Amino acid sequence: MQKTSSRLLSLLSLLQTHRDWSGRDLAERLDITSRTVRRDIDRLRELGYLITTVKGPGGGYRLAAGNHLPPMLFDDDQAIALAVALQTVTVGTALADDAVRALATLRQVMPPRLRHRIDLLRVTAVQPPAGHGAPRTDGQVLVEVSRTIHAREELRFDHMPGSGTSADAPRRVQPHHLVTWRHRWYLVAWDLDREDWRTFRVDRMRPRTPTGPRFAPRELPGGDVAAFVTSRFRGNDGTRARWPCEGEVILHLPAADVAPFAEDGVVEELGPHHCRLTLGSWSWTGLAAAVARFDTDIEVVGPPRLASAFAELSARCARAAKVA
Repeated sequence: MQKTSSRLLSLLSLLQTHRDWSGRDLAERLDITSRTVRRDIDRLRELGYLITTVKGPGGGYRLAAGNHLPPMLFDDDQAIALAVALQTVTVGTALADDAVRALATLRQVMPPRLRHRIDLLRVTAVQPPAGHGAPRTDGQVLVEVSRTIHAREELRFDHMPGSGTSADAPRRVQPHHLVTWRHRWYLVAWDLDREDWRTFRVDRMRPRTPTGPRFAPRELPGGDVAAFVTSRFRGNDGTRARWPCEGEVILHLPAADVAPFAEDGVVEELGPHHCRLTLGSWSWTGLAAAVARFDTDIEVVGPPRLASAFAELSARCARAAKVA
């Protein structure tokens, strides 16, 4: 019985590789007869696995989706990846409690050696600071938005711009991508009324029914959703991921003191007490302010517009000091 059970697990592991297997190939991989393969396939079907027979000269088998969730087999690396994902990706959504229960179920059936490894990988996903009572993303909204993306159906929804403000007029969009950015969910879509690409925070969306007609997807600017979203949040048109304003300065601080606070900037060590910082921002004044937060002397390497921005920022701060 133990040998049969072990063989069934090995057979299931092969079938889960998302390919068609001939009876002969399975027999060779498991070192059994084709007749035993057929019997084992029948046993897996009795356990709830939907295994279809592939027609053709050699015949074969394919694992398909069934009407209910049968027992699943994960190797060690898959189980660890799943456990880490369940602890992190659902933070801030209504799916968080379900993820905790799923992880507890997964851990319960793990062998002791693997359970010990999972326990050593306890992860706490910390959300960025938010205002009191900040809404969590509703899992059902995520599912509905994902469904319309897959079905290529126009989506209508109410959108709350921010805390304490009234909802905009209902939006009509062609949804294209559901993305996460710094622990928030966003929908990338073509806004039909504004005739432009927009990103919407999903926690502020309230989908309406019914959905609109089907549509032919447009080409996303740049063709890459990650680059597009990064570009938009950096104030660009979606085709360039770099900051619209980039400059270079020399700070009178050790590189080790600057690097932890440089975010996506590049820090180059020039000596024990100096470093070069290359940084970007959405505006030249914003870039000057970002560099000025380092409590040290600053030498502007370039471009000249950054030096001008420091002069403008200095004058603005001087005026603010007089008002105070």
